[in-house]
Amino acid sequence: MTRRFLPLALLCIWAGFSTATAQQTAADFFENGITRSKTGDFTGALQAFSMAITMNPENAASYYNRGLAKANLKDHRGAILDYDRAIELNAKDALAYLSRGVSKSKQDDHRGALLDFSRAIELNPDDPQTYYNRGVSRSRIEQHRGALADFTRTIELEPNNVPALYARGITKQKLEDYAGSLADFSKVLEMNPRRAQAFAGRGVSKLELKDYTGAIADLNAAIELGPEDAESFYYRGFAKAKLEDYKGALADYSRTLTLNGDNFRAYYGRGFCRSKLGDQKGAIQDFNTAIEANNTNADAKIYYNGKITRQTLDNLRNVVQERNKINALSDERAEAYYSRAVSKNKQGDAKAAIVDLNKAIELSPTYAEAYFTLGMIKSALGDQKGAVMDLNSAIKLNPRYAEVYYVRGIIKHALGDENGGCLDLSKAGELGYTPSYKVISDYCN
Repeated sequence: MTRRFLPLALLCIWAGFSTATAQQTAADFFENGITRSKTGDFTGALQAFSMAITMNPENAASYYNRGLAKANLKDHRGAILDYDRAIELNAKDALAYLSRGVSKSKQDDHRGALLDFSRAIELNPDDPQTYYNRGVSRSRIEQHRGALADFTRTIELEPNNVPALYARGITKQKLEDYAGSLADFSKVLEMNPRRAQAFAGRGVSKLELKDYTGAIADLNAAIELGPEDAESFYYRGFAKAKLEDYKGALADYSRTLTLNGDNFRAYYGRGFCRSKLGDQKGAIQDFNTAIEANNTNADAKIYYNGKITRQTLDNLRNVVQERNKINALSDERAEAYYSRAVSKNKQGDAKAAIVDLNKAIELSPTYAEAYFTLGMIKSALGDQKGAVMDLNSAIKLNPRYAEVYYVRGIIKHALGDENGGCLDLSKAGELGYTPSYKVISDYCN
């Protein structure tokens, strides 16, 4: 099965997935996944490819396409695991290396991404996109000369590739080839006259070449197209100060600080202008800020040291409902203790609920739902480590318990284990708990 797709859209549209019938084959589920992917239903596609994998676990294309679906849901950690398996099954699939490299770069693993892009290039040396992606990864780890070569190769293969031309212009700036960068930014503007970043880039190069009037003209255009770009105001202020327009420069530096109060260079520039205009008191205040400024943010939280705070954790966890269904009461009455615990917890008596849940587990040690609910209650009480232990037990008893992976994932993330938390959230989504993908989108990228 060799059919491939590489979707460019990142739109995530939820759609229900129909129940499989016994007559459907792995090929049917695979085709269903392709169809859903093309329509942007990546959640449905993921479920279809998962069914195809269940029925035929040795098909590389199913893992590859499920990885793409996860990547479009911004679940890059989960996507990498699927690409790993696809490559194990077909080590000469250039697209799998390319896609894995993209997901690694999204996780800031640029050295790992670079290796994947290089392997993809070995397998398919005429794909401009792979050279571009490798150039981006090289830029991120400050291999600017290698990046320049990759962007140049991209442009040789695809002369009107606007992102590559812009990236090459920026790379030339980093290599202090400001004159060379002008041609790239100008070419971008020929093809896309409303690209604010290209005007800004060209303006900065002109500034470095001491063409202050030309810099101001380009930065004016950049600001007209992107009026919230703090850096363009900063550089225009610098150019105006060089031309001794201190009032104009002061206004630009002030606007920079309104948009980005952490720009210590703008405080220095504004202080310089205030001094030139006779406001020595204001100048000293700005110089003091420029000298003392630091951007460290002290986090007073000791236990909740991830992006997910205690309050966010509570909000995310509380959307999950315990599984309390009517069952025949067993002789040991574990179900009765469990249901009574749920009722007590809803009445606000969490401690009594814990006693009943422990009794239910004592009577029925394989009661996964009881462990899950016990973990939920402990988490609500702030005992996150105890909650994780109970959730571990629930997963051990029921490895396909999607909600448990979700809750364990957000707790791990809140405690600072971002990678472990996001992998749990990925597993929850893979098992069908779709709210995971909103959390992944918000906190795992």
